[in-house]
This record gives sequence, C-alpha cells and structure tokens, in this order.
Amino acid sequence: MRKRIFLSPPCVDEAERAAVMAAFDSGYVAPCGPKVDEFERAIAASAGRRHAVALSSGTAAIDLAMAEFGVGPGWLVIAPSLTFIATVGPAWHRGTQVAFYDSDATLNGDLTRLEEALEDAKGVKTMVVSVDLYGRCCDYARLEKLCARYGAVLVCDSAEAVGAKSAGRAAGSAGAIGVYSFNGNKIITTSGGGAFLCDDDAMAARARKRSQQSREPFPWYEHSEVGYNYRLSNLLGAVGLAQLAKLPRFIARRAEIKAAYRAAGLRLVPDVPGENNWLAVALVESEARRDELLARLAVADIEARPVWKPMHMQEVFKDCRFYGGSTAEDCFKRGICLPTGSGMQDEEVERVLEVLK
Repeated sequence: MRKRIFLSPPCVDEAERAAVMAAFDSGYVAPCGPKVDEFERAIAASAGRRHAVALSSGTAAIDLAMAEFGVGPGWLVIAPSLTFIATVGPAWHRGTQVAFYDSDATLNGDLTRLEEALEDAKGVKTMVVSVDLYGRCCDYARLEKLCARYGAVLVCDSAEAVGAKSAGRAAGSAGAIGVYSFNGNKIITTSGGGAFLCDDDAMAARARKRSQQSREPFPWYEHSEVGYNYRLSNLLGAVGLAQLAKLPRFIARRAEIKAAYRAAGLRLVPDVPGENNWLAVALVESEARRDELLARLAVADIEARPVWKPMHMQEVFKDCRFYGGSTAEDCFKRGICLPTGSGMQDEEVERVLEVLK
C-alpha cells in the first residue's frame, strides 16, 4: 500500500523525542517552565524582537494584539483578502468592522489598495493586520510608512513565515506586534502553538499576564480584568527548541523541492527574496484545470489544496468592504498548493510530478 503524501507534515525525529522526554523528566509538564522560557528567548532572537510570548496558537497572538489596543466596536481592522480566516477571526468575535484589500503578483497584499482603504478610514481607529502569505514577507518598509502616515496600528501576521526575511529583516519584525504560528503544518511546529512578538517591555508583560488568566500577584486568585488561557506548555516548548535548530535545513529542503517542480515545467508563483519556501504554489490555466488536477492527486493519495479562498468571497464577510480587482480571486481559482514537506523524499517529489504530467 502506498504511503500518503501530505501537504506539509511535521518533520520530527529523535531530537524532538529526546527534548520532550527531558522536559517530562524535569517535572515541568504543565504550562510554563524553563523550556518555554528558553524557547521564548530563542524565538525573540530569531525574529529580531526584544520579547516573544509563547502561546497556544497564532490566533491567540492576534487576539492578544487586539486586546492590547482595545480593538472592538468603533474600530476598523483592515487585512488582505487572500489569507486564512484566523487573521481576522478575532476581530469578528470582538464586534469590529472589517475591510479587505486585494493581492499583488507575489500573492501578498497590494499596498496601493491598502492605501485606498486607509484613505477611506481617516478618522476611524484602525488596525492593519498584514500577512506574509505562504512564507513570503511583505515590503515591511513601505508597509510601516503607510501605517504611520495614517496613524494605523500595524500587526504583522507572519504565522506562515517563520525564518523568512524582508530586505534582511526577520519575518514578524514589522509593526507594533508580530505573530508566529507553530501549528502542525508550519515550517517548524510545536504540534500546536504560536508566539506574540514585540519590543515593548510593558506590552510583553501585559500579553503574558493576559495569556495566563490575568492573575494578579497575590497569594490567592485575584483578578482586575478577565484574561485568557493561551499559554504554551513546557513540553511543547521543548519540541519548539528542537525544531528551531533545524529551521535552516527545512528552508533549504523546501527550496530544493520547489526547484524540482519548476525544472519539471510547473509554473510556480515567482519567488520573493528571503522567503522560507513554506508551500509551493502552482498556477494553472483555469478553475476547471485546478479541480481536475486536485482530483487526480487525491486519487493518487497525495494531499494538495486550492490557494486560500479570499475572505471577501466568504459568506460570513460578504458585506465587508473590499478594495481591489480580481487578483486574489484569480489566484484562488487557478492556484494549487503542492506538497512541500521538509522531510519529503526525492521519490515522493517524482510521484507528485508523475501524477501532474
């Protein structure tokens, strides 16, 4: 029986097993502990930030970013339409108005369209949640200048981009807050997890406090606000440390897989300098062709999926303002995410190509 080829499975070995067992034997099994502390320091350093708060998910980090600025009714959150729903899910739960902007040729948000949205938002408290899509960083310098000009808070959703760079700057280093995800399908994983990244000491302390139910420093459980149960466990922090050590190798292997796809004649989305090669995205002739190839891959027990369905096309956001044309929609109709796992073998790459031929 053929082994299923997954899109982007975790790549783990004895190093992660040994790290978990060492954390287990230390007695620090519950959330928090020395491995979480060490993981936070390592992630902050790799992101070029002063602080990282290790959390249960990237979504939790976005929610804490919105909690930090009091985002709720009366606010506007602007985000690229071509993204995963977690980018704007916390805004919806907070009763916040949401608007979307189109993509450019890199699949990241079109900053000209973002400027149109910011121009319309003058006088409204605004947060921009940018997205480093599929491990490809935005133009951070231009993005920060735009948000500063219009007085918008910038949160950098780098959930998919750990290890990537934008003109030499690490993914997640733009704006007031950066966000990482360590979900099971990301380039490095803690099985489930994320990080809140910032440079402000007080902001990091507040995020850490809120992530632990906002308990005050009393012998009993004292609360002056209602927080969240968002912390990462010590065992998962140990997994993250083992994974982080392998990140350069993972980035390089995924680049090799993409190069093999290109050499075989597949039309991939053009590379962006500094990307982490999280997923290979191919563009085909039409929506019908996309569906045909997805069906063929499924029959061959190979996982693939369409590009994210844009948020402005989703039923839940159908009444939200959208700035742009048809780029994001076209990418959804013609784009296929192909297997790009860090542990993918050459023969598995050939198996994918054989089906696509």
